[in-house]
Amino acid sequence: MNILAIDTSGPVCGVSICKDDRVCYEAAAVNKMTHSVSLMPMVEEALLHSGIPMEQIDLFAAVMGPGSFTGVRIGISAVNALAHAAGKPCIGIDALEAMARGNELFDGIICPVQDARAGQVYGALFEGGTMKRLCEDEPLKIEDFCEKAAAYGRKMLFMGDGMPVHREKIAGLLGDRAVFASGSSCFLRPSCAALLALQRADEALAYTDLKPLYLRPPQAERQKNLRETGHE
Repeated sequence: MNILAIDTSGPVCGVSICKDDRVCYEAAAVNKMTHSVSLMPMVEEALLHSGIPMEQIDLFAAVMGPGSFTGVRIGISAVNALAHAAGKPCIGIDALEAMARGNELFDGIICPVQDARAGQVYGALFEGGTMKRLCEDEPLKIEDFCEKAAAYGRKMLFMGDGMPVHREKIAGLLGDRAVFASGSSCFLRPSCAALLALQRADEALAYTDLKPLYLRPPQAERQKNLRETGHE
């Protein structure tokens, strides 16, 4: 099975193509251009250099969130369009799970966190090695997330764009129990999203059914509620 996976949920714009369980192509860009500008040229490059034409893609995968509201919409819209044009199914991949999968050999608790602003993160917990999910994705204050992770009494590996934002506070709360990912292991690898899509290919959807994963309403909606009701 040939899978094209796209990630625009965070600061990195990524594309990967996998043939069965082999990664044929992977690219990630962190630049000043918006994901909407970078994405489709990256898809074209991926198809060209993998040697797999669009008509041979069997499944399209989009990282569906949690993450940047705008970024997630870009990825979902792109995969909706590609799957519709190709007449093929698609699948949504959880950003936090894909991020954790890139660090699955860590001997402890894997703690992917996306910056949710206002002192919060979108976070989840996974057991290193087995990749057992220990909690569902949720928006939490960083203090509450650290408390939840520390309850397992093991080393904790933090990654994601929420990690550098809150690194000082995490270190202050957890001390040397906290480990911080660096380099390519700090962000979501698009190949991890593609391989997760392969594992769950039987959950594929029609393009009309692929939706973003939002853990809280967009900022504009929250501000509207604040004006109307006095709370978000």
